[in-house]
Amino acid sequence: MLVGCDGPLSTLSPAGPIAAEIAWLWWAMLAGAALLTLMVGVLVAMSFGRPRDIPERRWTVTLGVWFSIAVLSVVLATGLWLGERILPRDDGAVTVHAHGFQWGWRFTQPGADGQPVETLDTLYIPAGQPVDVLVTSGDVIHAFWVPRLAGKIDAIPGRENRLRLQADMPGRFDGVCAEFCGLGHAVMRFAVIAYPPDAPPEALTQLEGAPE
Repeated sequence: MLVGCDGPLSTLSPAGPIAAEIAWLWWAMLAGAALLTLMVGVLVAMSFGRPRDIPERRWTVTLGVWFSIAVLSVVLATGLWLGERILPRDDGAVTVHAHGFQWGWRFTQPGADGQPVETLDTLYIPAGQPVDVLVTSGDVIHAFWVPRLAGKIDAIPGRENRLRLQADMPGRFDGVCAEFCGLGHAVMRFAVIAYPPDAPPEALTQLEGAPE
């Protein structure tokens, strides 16, 4: 089970602040579910043995209702608070475009001279900086997901959705289409390359040589 907590597509191995918030929410939901499971387990265990004279109101109202409401309320409030924190904002973040199609991704990002450059199945972003990805689709519904950098968002024909992601450090991060979109869905993968923000202009010219 612990193997699933690590790896290139693990949401529990975040490499950016937004993914870290999502992982923290997952742990909070796990803790809430564990508390409710523990309560049910205790009640099941107490049902064995000799009959006990226990007030029904204590278990039905106090634990069954109020305890459950308290746990679920804390989890819900945490989710709303974290969800608001990871929303894209108009703060001058770098903007790139991701266009999904059967079965690949075409990315448009600023090149070394500031002009837009298109790449196929590889997205280049500056490390340590927030990046807004404008996600679209040319045929069916896809889903853009880089588990270690952000949550996922649908790519819907005729609609433009915005997702914010950020990488803490330079490196390669794997992404997938998380919505079944046809026979080639399993191979609809891509890579996000986070480069140092102070990389010299000549290093960024590699974008123009990326596969089209």
